[in-house]
Amino acid sequence: MAQRKILSIILLITLLIAYLDRVNVSVLVADSTFLNEMGIAGDATRMGMLMSLFLLTYGVANVILAPIGDILGPKKAMMIAVALWMVSIAIGGLAPTFTVLLISRFLLGVGEAMHWPMQGKYVKNWFPPFERGQANGTWCVALFLGPAVAMPFFVQVISSLGWRGSFATLVGFGFIPLLLLAYFTTDTPETHPRITKEELAYIEAGMAAEKEQEAALANASTMDNIKMFITNYKYWLLIGYYIGNACIFWGMVAWLPSYLKVARGFSWSSMGMLSSLPYILGTIMCYFGGRYGDKMKNRAWIMVVALTMPTLGIFIGANVTDNLMAALVIAIGFGFLSIGIPNSWTLMQNIVPSKAVGTGMGVMNGISNFLSGFVPVIIGMAIDMAGSYTAGLMVVCLLGLISACLSTVLALSSRVKS
Repeated sequence: MAQRKILSIILLITLLIAYLDRVNVSVLVADSTFLNEMGIAGDATRMGMLMSLFLLTYGVANVILAPIGDILGPKKAMMIAVALWMVSIAIGGLAPTFTVLLISRFLLGVGEAMHWPMQGKYVKNWFPPFERGQANGTWCVALFLGPAVAMPFFVQVISSLGWRGSFATLVGFGFIPLLLLAYFTTDTPETHPRITKEELAYIEAGMAAEKEQEAALANASTMDNIKMFITNYKYWLLIGYYIGNACIFWGMVAWLPSYLKVARGFSWSSMGMLSSLPYILGTIMCYFGGRYGDKMKNRAWIMVVALTMPTLGIFIGANVTDNLMAALVIAIGFGFLSIGIPNSWTLMQNIVPSKAVGTGMGVMNGISNFLSGFVPVIIGMAIDMAGSYTAGLMVVCLLGLISACLSTVLALSSRVKS
């Protein structure tokens, strides 16, 4: 198998482990033992804080720490990040109080902020522009495969080992990406000991035009490279899209299990299966969304659909009376969210110069996740104030609608290219 294909699989596995670390609290807030031991039973606002603090820290740290990858290279930066995850998860499993648990979520946000931009840095370094949609679609699958696996997985682990046992399991999982990154990846294709001459020639030929365009920036300063995308209006419209995507994603990750169990009355086991359904659909649609985007002249239209369909699905699902129908409509709508993600990263990689792609991804991901970090706790406040989960879901719908409008502006721009 080609080394760049192996790399895309390693990126998928690394992000999969990262998302297991992130979303375990989404299942824990439906576990009465955990809630009682942490003293947050019946307090939706504090439950939302567990996800919001992570996202707020993650967002700020993305912007601050993203340049580390442009300095150290993606391999070293990502390995440091994974090691920090493991420390944070270990602290979470040993947490005697809610405050210590919040500290562990803060550290997890810092660690994962270093990791995420490096996924895109690897793709920019290893894949020709015409393959990046598929490459991004491959590793972005983990965005949805992670929660899809996590929901039923953590239900079983918590039932067998308790909530602290779920943290211990995650610490063990952390060694998998560490070893894969250490022994099977390099920052660039030309430094990989097992790459063939044929594959290296293919990659270099595919990147020749892009490198020629960027040759003028060879002696440019870091700030000059950053100014190129910071002053590009398409970059900011892209961030507008990604804010909406992140708000919908994290709002539903944080509250869907609790919504299905409490508001819709599903059993513990049924909740686990139905909570995973949106992410199973998203896993499938994410990969094909990236591949299809590579064939389109204007992939930004995919991003419009990717926000419109989840917003519509959540709105309808929140207002139908039949419980199973509500769960299915939300799942189908949410699945469409995934088709825009690989295409947004591909557009970003085409806009940002190679030497600044880590910073570009960090700023985009950081701003989006920082702002979306308020969403879980705002949803919790809306639920507490209205006494209904429907109010919280309407918050998600409003944010999705606003970002869908911004994405439409991006798609209508005649100068947008895929």
